[in-house]
Amino acid sequence: MSKEFLYDYQKDAVNRMKNGCILNGGVGSGKSRTALYYYFKEQGGSIDPDFIPMKPFPKDLYIITTARKRDTLEWEGELGAFLMSTDDKQKKRYGNKIIIDSWNNIKKYSDIKDSFFIFDEQRVIGYGAWTKAFLKIAKSNNWILLSATPGDTWSDYIPVFIANGFYKNKTEFVREHIIYSRYTKYPKIDRYLNTGRLIRLRDRILINMDFERKTTPHHIDIYTGYDKIIYKNVLKNRWDPYKDEPIEQASSLCYILRRIVNESEDRVVSLLEILEKCPRAIIFYNFDYELDILMNLNLPDNREVRQWNGHKHQPIPNTDKWLYLVQYNAGAEGWNCIKTDTIIFFSQNYSYKIMEQSSGRIDRLNTPYKDLYYYHLKSRSGIDLAISKALTEKRNFNESRWVSW
Repeated sequence: MSKEFLYDYQKDAVNRMKNGCILNGGVGSGKSRTALYYYFKEQGGSIDPDFIPMKPFPKDLYIITTARKRDTLEWEGELGAFLMSTDDKQKKRYGNKIIIDSWNNIKKYSDIKDSFFIFDEQRVIGYGAWTKAFLKIAKSNNWILLSATPGDTWSDYIPVFIANGFYKNKTEFVREHIIYSRYTKYPKIDRYLNTGRLIRLRDRILINMDFERKTTPHHIDIYTGYDKIIYKNVLKNRWDPYKDEPIEQASSLCYILRRIVNESEDRVVSLLEILEKCPRAIIFYNFDYELDILMNLNLPDNREVRQWNGHKHQPIPNTDKWLYLVQYNAGAEGWNCIKTDTIIFFSQNYSYKIMEQSSGRIDRLNTPYKDLYYYHLKSRSGIDLAISKALTEKRNFNESRWVSW
């Protein structure tokens, strides 16, 4: 095995990592391989300068990841680089076991002790069942977290701070650092106190990967028309033209306004114009009605069309011309493609993180392309402009707040 299969910035990160840290690397920076080398090294293995296997009977390894990464066996490929595997060969070679499972099943491992956990694609934000299981695991095991977007607010760090022993519980953190607004009907954070300490604690556990991309992203906004009359009538009268009934919720109003905008013929024409110069492209979308539009495109060539969504899990075509239709929630993370330099966002997602993760599907270390092209189809309607503004400010779009405005 050659030591060149790890980049210098990855080996540097391993040397700075410690138990309970967050490995922070952008999408496509190789966090999985870096994390595995940290485990491999902690258990007595090495690749520098020569390959040295782990000591006998290393700690069992549990990798908690997304369902897609588990199902597509992405982690198995990375394990192979260190001559590790999830099958019986691992037990015979080292005497330990390696288990890969999804966040949905994290509670199954709450009672595991004296093992090593890699938590992939950080999901321990908030204080729900996953976070409670994570905190229980962290008390009795070695662990690290991997994340491309570690936290937008100080509250996002609460579970990791507790797991590292910086605070006993959420109550202590709130008492020391949070002031809630007095003028809202629900708990809303007005400001944080003693942020100097929070910065120091974050810097103790956040391991940033010094990663310089060789690619240059080109984000291109394509503005399309829409039926302004129907749009204005819905906004004014709060009447659903699809179901012929009143609109009672903010989410329903936003959905209908977006549908009016997204179903525009002008948007389809603009998409076809892009596809004329892009023989292979990934298209991200949100809703099933968008999928219907995309599946019925009058394509100028016989390119193959495949899907990844809640209905179908098809692989990327191995042909010269293809379209890969991906629903954001199903396929924003956990896979990659180096066969194209183009992603088209047929509509915008509300989540800044999901948009970033989706962009990263083609921005990989081993991509042969230097220039990557991202086409954002959008209109100058109020709903599209508001979503764009939120994403530009690196925050999520809030339907209720926008409707109240």
